[in-house]
Amino acid sequence: MDVGLLVFGLSGLLTLVCFMPPLAGRLKLPYSVLLAIVGCLLGIVVHLHGWAPPVLRDLLDSIERFEISSDTFLMVFLPVLLFETALSMNVRRLMDDIGPILMMAIVAVVVCTVVVGFSLNAVSSYGLIVCLLLGAIVATTDPVAVVGIFREVGAPKRLTTLVEGESLFNDAASIALYSVLLAAIGGVGDGLSAGSVLGDFLYAFLGGGLAGYLMGRAACYLFAWLRGFPTAEITLTLTLAYLSFFISEHYLGVSGVVATVIAGLVVGSAGRTRMSPATFEHLSSAWEQFGFWANSLIFLFASMLIPRMMDEADWTELLLVLLLFVVTLVARAIVVFGLLPLLGLTRLGTKVSNPYKTVMLWGGLRGAVSLALALAVTEQDSVPPEARQFVAVATTGFVLMTLFINGISLRPLIRMLGLNQLSPVERTIRNQALTIALEDLQEKTDEIAKTDHISPEASKRIHAVFDGSLASVHDSQVSQMSLEQRVAVGLGIVARREEEMFFDILKAQIVDWRMAEALLARAERLEDAVRTGGLKGFEAAIEADVRYSPGFRMALRVHYTFGFQSWLARELAQRFSNLMTKRSVAQRLIQFASEQIGPLLGEDAAQRIVGAHQRRLDLIEASLQALNLQYPSYALWLQESYLGRVARELERMRYRSMLDQFLISGEVYADLMGQLKGRWQHIDRHPGLDMEMAAADLIKRVPLFEGLSADSLRAICRLLRPRLALPDQPVLGAGRHGEEMCIVASGAVAVHLPDGTAIELGSGEFFGELALLGERQVNPDVTSLGYSKLLMLSARDFHALLARDADLRDRIQTVAKQRMRAIEVWKQFSQQAQQLP
Repeated sequence: MDVGLLVFGLSGLLTLVCFMPPLAGRLKLPYSVLLAIVGCLLGIVVHLHGWAPPVLRDLLDSIERFEISSDTFLMVFLPVLLFETALSMNVRRLMDDIGPILMMAIVAVVVCTVVVGFSLNAVSSYGLIVCLLLGAIVATTDPVAVVGIFREVGAPKRLTTLVEGESLFNDAASIALYSVLLAAIGGVGDGLSAGSVLGDFLYAFLGGGLAGYLMGRAACYLFAWLRGFPTAEITLTLTLAYLSFFISEHYLGVSGVVATVIAGLVVGSAGRTRMSPATFEHLSSAWEQFGFWANSLIFLFASMLIPRMMDEADWTELLLVLLLFVVTLVARAIVVFGLLPLLGLTRLGTKVSNPYKTVMLWGGLRGAVSLALALAVTEQDSVPPEARQFVAVATTGFVLMTLFINGISLRPLIRMLGLNQLSPVERTIRNQALTIALEDLQEKTDEIAKTDHISPEASKRIHAVFDGSLASVHDSQVSQMSLEQRVAVGLGIVARREEEMFFDILKAQIVDWRMAEALLARAERLEDAVRTGGLKGFEAAIEADVRYSPGFRMALRVHYTFGFQSWLARELAQRFSNLMTKRSVAQRLIQFASEQIGPLLGEDAAQRIVGAHQRRLDLIEASLQALNLQYPSYALWLQESYLGRVARELERMRYRSMLDQFLISGEVYADLMGQLKGRWQHIDRHPGLDMEMAAADLIKRVPLFEGLSADSLRAICRLLRPRLALPDQPVLGAGRHGEEMCIVASGAVAVHLPDGTAIELGSGEFFGELALLGERQVNPDVTSLGYSKLLMLSARDFHALLARDADLRDRIQTVAKQRMRAIEVWKQFSQQAQQLP
């Protein structure tokens, strides 16, 4: 085909597509349904266009010559559609409902295939395998149809997530079953068996997920090389969609659908912290455009095939189409109303309400993917001609019925069930926000009218508009909500504001992408805790937020076991930086809650929310205090780095503003940016957190070892094991007395005596030696008061050291005798106290 005619035809189709969204809105039709209608009409017109003028005739000629094959749908359009949908999904929301999603994506496909196969086989003569093949083809809910219609009808967020998640993952199950059944019809392989189907599916699904994850993570790391070039970064996401699909399908032999979906989810969740700030702001709009093109063209091309595929249909096949429509609804109802409730009883599932189930049942639309699979069957010479005809007609008729029956009635169904309406709490919040905004705007409008000398009559008319809108709000009283409801709503608002603040910090490059990724994940978990548990969930989440991470605990364990300190130092530095950033954000959140939540939800709710966040700030401050005292130099560098990054961003914004206002030229701007980079480059040099855990350095600080010979110090160094004790961490607890002696190199520990009192031991002091010397009557618990650096000496090494070094033995025994004398005095005092009446 001539390249010019190809470009001419595509341009004509895209021009036609431009007018479809506004036309669909005026006709009150889902966009996908309108595309299907236009595509069917176009499929008829391209064969009957001899009457058309030259330009239109050439356009229709070029469209007629398009070689539309199943590979065109699966290789050109499907990766873009899948990646665009996955990119826009919230991974944490997806994981919240992963049980129902996988149930609908996998189990529903199997149930639909089996029910359709055996039902149609009972009333037709095409054979069980052909009927099962048809069931696998129609089991997939097309993401184009489902996502497009649900966005248009304004479905609730969770319902949209459930149906989008299903449409993303069930293609893999459907295509896996389709491939096995198609091979069985053609006589390829060992025949049809449940084991082969399950094995092929698991390999395709899990292998595709792993391939997509690895390629998605690789792309996220490559973003660091492309920072500052938004066009290159967006291009990389486009190539990732195609490469993940093609490589998985053709080289790895796994599901390209799953690989593309997982790659999109990875980029959508982790990529935003790796890309340059300008990129992520443009990424969504760019992919929205890609998705619009692919969505429109795939529906037009697929719909143009409908007249040809239905051309030879007879009444028997049309009756089978009607039966197919009913049977698929029954199969879907079995899963939605039968299996989903059972899943909700387990820990793997979440509750799904009956209105949601009803919409999920009726919203299982089919579209271009089913048509592409049916088209692929017609291209297989190994399939009997009558089977090809049956699959093509049944699939095409079924897709049309779901679009024109389910698709058109979906909007009224959602309205009838009330799923497009705000809840009473949301409606009250909306009216309260409307009241506050209109009153504020009314005052500002009056001020503008007075300043600009607007006539009183015009001002009065504008004032009347605000008065009318305020009068229309009937239930704007927040007092209709309970205090717990208002507090929960306010905490959710502040949690979303926190996530925005962390993202703003990332865009300003105040923190690096690794820390930003951790902070954003923590903010999302905090929002989830508020959403599910309200104030109690928030309080539990803030306590968990300041706990040590699993990575930190693992690094600490490795340090205790092997003495390896570099990993622990990095984890300590990461914790230090996270706490500093969280403290800054927590302080601003308290101010935000004080100023914004009170007018919206009431002062009593605002005070509760401010109090909860103040408790959070206190926990962060307490966690930071010990670090600041123990590592003052690193704390000073963190403060300098934070302030320097803010100053750098302010300077960058100032130069950009001057460029936008034409105060400076592009050349001057480039020179200023070069100077800015050199001026602030020192704040990006991250110093390591010096734990100073080497025994040779630490023993010099211990008075117990002062004056010992160099040989003695070297011998001691070989025996002592440095260890970092965390705040409030037990150092010597029950069952460990008599095993080792501890020397405080820096920091402090508290020795908890049996009478409830405690003795603090600071740098240079030691404990645990009494048990090693045979005194086991008093074995107090010892905890660290901060980030204490300890030198541990095992019992065996302790006795060997004392036997070899008389001077050190005398020093330790002197202190031990003093302590044993104090214990005797304490015992006598305790006995006398017990004898008193």
